[in-house]
Amino acid sequence: MAFDLTARLAQRRAADLYRQRPLLQSPQGPEVVVDGQPLLAFCNNDYLGLANHPEVIAAWRAGAERWGVGGGASHLVIGHSAPHHALEEALADLTGRPRALLFSTGYMANLAAITALVGQGDSVLQDRLNHASLLDGGLLSGARFGRYLHNDPASLGKRLDKAVGDALVVTDGVFSMDGDVADLPALAAVAKARGAWLMVDDAHGLGTLGRQGGGVVEHFGLGVDQVPVLVGTLGKACGTAGAFVAGSEELIEALVQFARPYIYTTSQPPALACATLKSLELLRRETWRREHLAALIAQFRQGAQAIGLQLMDSHTPIQPILVGDSARALELSRRLRARGVLVTAIRPPTVPVGGARLRVTLSAAHSAAQVQLLLEVLAQCHPTREADHA
Repeated sequence: MAFDLTARLAQRRAADLYRQRPLLQSPQGPEVVVDGQPLLAFCNNDYLGLANHPEVIAAWRAGAERWGVGGGASHLVIGHSAPHHALEEALADLTGRPRALLFSTGYMANLAAITALVGQGDSVLQDRLNHASLLDGGLLSGARFGRYLHNDPASLGKRLDKAVGDALVVTDGVFSMDGDVADLPALAAVAKARGAWLMVDDAHGLGTLGRQGGGVVEHFGLGVDQVPVLVGTLGKACGTAGAFVAGSEELIEALVQFARPYIYTTSQPPALACATLKSLELLRRETWRREHLAALIAQFRQGAQAIGLQLMDSHTPIQPILVGDSARALELSRRLRARGVLVTAIRPPTVPVGGARLRVTLSAAHSAAQVQLLLEVLAQCHPTREADHA
């Protein structure tokens, strides 16, 4: 019996769900070169424009000269260097938690936290629209797995009433495909009333929300008692790479002892930690980045609604345009690209069937003029405008 991969790939192509990797031939930024074509990009997660910042690059170079380019070992052997430790302390301070623990990727951080905290005989309850890494962590934990209605505290409460063992509630802070923000105060209240812990993956909120960029917990003013487990990633607003879990002393020590994805992985390059320390400094100090980003979000939403685009309930840098049909979403993405604008079509299984969309992401590195150009090109590609000129 052989694996029929050819048939599986053909089926995916026929359903307009085949994925291909664009080849980026320039640094990240608003203006990129992809597959040899200069494009104005609205599809990366570099929300604060730090991925190619000269001070961050300089910190990386200085770190490499001082510490070399490889972590060399796992954190528990001899791979936990001074820059790693300093970065953990800075992340704990930014998020208002006693401690933080550094990971190489957000996927690893989520798998580590969930599988270390719950197992057989326990319960893990997740929002229906959670990121795949959170869902995978829940399934791999061996705990009883349940999903509550999207951003619905009442639905969560009903599920928690049937939970067994220790119960862990897991949600995104900002949902990556819809751009909406979790109702953390209400979710935290429901979880705490039933003795459950709340875990929040703030991959898309860290840096963009909160006065100092502390993310969704700073935005809502929630402490470690309301959100005991906080995950953040460093490859989005921070512009570098990696992730962390922040929480109490006991939580971090438990992860060091029991989280297999942490224990059995080589540490990230120390120079990367040096670069991230610089990006955190810029993130906190240069508040104009969040202010400019907020202005661009308002500009885009107002302009998109004026030309009849179907937006979702998002006031974050993630601004999805709901299309519905996968083939139509692909075609709209192609039309935009032909006009020099890069916006990715997101299709199932990343989003529900019938929920294909163009996922516009905005950055503090964009100008108001670039957002206006995006709106003009979207107006040219919009079906009603095409009908007007038919």
